[in-house]
Amino acid sequence: MGSAANNHLGMVPGTVRLVDVAAELRHDAIELVPRPSEDPEDPLNWSKRRKYLSALMVCVYTLGVGLPATLQYSVLIDITHDTGISTADLVQGTGVMFLLLGWGCLFWQPIALTYGRRGVYLISSLATVPIMVWTAYSRSSGEWYAHRILLGFFVAPIEALPEVSIPDVFFAHERGSWMALYVFVLFGSNFLSPLVAGFFAQAYGWRWTMHFGSIVAAVTFIVLLLFMEETMYFRGALEGLETEQWQQMPEAAEVRASKETSEKDRDQNADPTGNEPSIGVSTIKRSFWMKLQPFYKMQGRPSKTEMFKAMLSPLPIIYQFPNVAWAGFIYGINLSWYNVLNATASPILSAPPYSWPTGLVGCIYIGPIIGAAFGSFWSGVVADRLTIWLARRNKGVREPEQRLWPLGLSALLSCIGLIVWGVGAQHQIHWVGLAFGLGILTFGCVTGGSIALSYNIDCFKDISGQSTTSVILIRNTLGFAVSYGITPWYTDMGLQDCFIMAGFLALGCSSTFLLLVWKGKALRRHSAQRYWRYAEKSFHREAS
Repeated sequence: MGSAANNHLGMVPGTVRLVDVAAELRHDAIELVPRPSEDPEDPLNWSKRRKYLSALMVCVYTLGVGLPATLQYSVLIDITHDTGISTADLVQGTGVMFLLLGWGCLFWQPIALTYGRRGVYLISSLATVPIMVWTAYSRSSGEWYAHRILLGFFVAPIEALPEVSIPDVFFAHERGSWMALYVFVLFGSNFLSPLVAGFFAQAYGWRWTMHFGSIVAAVTFIVLLLFMEETMYFRGALEGLETEQWQQMPEAAEVRASKETSEKDRDQNADPTGNEPSIGVSTIKRSFWMKLQPFYKMQGRPSKTEMFKAMLSPLPIIYQFPNVAWAGFIYGINLSWYNVLNATASPILSAPPYSWPTGLVGCIYIGPIIGAAFGSFWSGVVADRLTIWLARRNKGVREPEQRLWPLGLSALLSCIGLIVWGVGAQHQIHWVGLAFGLGILTFGCVTGGSIALSYNIDCFKDISGQSTTSVILIRNTLGFAVSYGITPWYTDMGLQDCFIMAGFLALGCSSTFLLLVWKGKALRRHSAQRYWRYAEKSFHREAS
């Protein structure tokens, strides 16, 4: 295994040929990475309609469990008045939920990578229903912490599983846009829920707001049960090494001979770049009833022993792969500012001079929703096109660091948004100014999160199932720490000083992308031997 890894030492993980410069004038100049197999059930070979439906179901899940989990943000004052649970306990309980949202991935992600994504999505959405019902009957701080812990554990797949499902279906040059859509829905659900909760609580009370969350989760489960397909697929080549491994595999000769005798099949399945496709594992077309199975037994999946070992593998990845650790840090620092927003919106707007009722407190989240939409476009469509343009300038070679440049605007706007929100609230400016500050802050949060996820996958695609969990562990631990400390921070320091400090912290932290642009490839080269060793284990199991 080690010798196999040594054979690839000249290959830097994440560096792939994305553009065929010689075919610049042709419509198919973009090379397909990873290379699709000949299997019609390979998700990379699915029709556009089938791919779009798969992406839609990921968004349905993200919205369907993300919305219930965050309904409390605009009704914190109502819950405190009704139950006597302090606002500090409510905020810190939510912080514990975010901690479990990250660490719960250590349990769920290996199951999803072994037995399939679909079943984990279904369990997660179904378990949300009774927990939200319990939330409606909260009467003490202990109960609040208990159901926040359970909710964090069962909703944890929302944090890492979509980041695996999207690369299952889409190619490298498409990932950024679809990842940005996921991040928009993730953050958007968190901003939409306080807006909905505010008016719902005003009309029916905060307890029925939580019942509404359970109904949303139940409907989500039914939709996923009927329409979500399994996207897990074990392909016979590592990203960036398809040609090399195609030539080494004994099955390759048989497949090439078969291709020569079946012109029709070749025309239907050939890679537009003219490259040989990788070896598929299964050629059995799934029936409708097979698609409804919660878990799909697939050849090449890890053993149970490997699955349990995988529950701990994200921890060493954090220090073995600096690029992954940095992606987690950037995502975490942006989540922290999002938690700051949620922890301060209700206390600030419910107090004089604003004195907003619960319904209006939810309305302030319209600004973040708009900011999230623009942030998703910037970090998705714009970043993808920028990456392709930079790859063309680099003789067709894509480096993951090419995706990081949009973080420059993100860093600046996060700083401005935090200062406008905190200083504006201190000086009691018009609420339009506060909404504007939150909107541009959210632009930065969504951009930072989306680009961090895409960068992690671009760097180390064939261990992205584990490395994404590493990113989420760092992200949510940081988010928990800031969520836990934000109330005493702004109470002791004052809104103005607190948010000026936070603004410049945001600027400094996000600007570290310049260090990665400078040294990111050197760090990936330094991690290459470890990466190919991890990836080769997966490849040899799948090819066997």
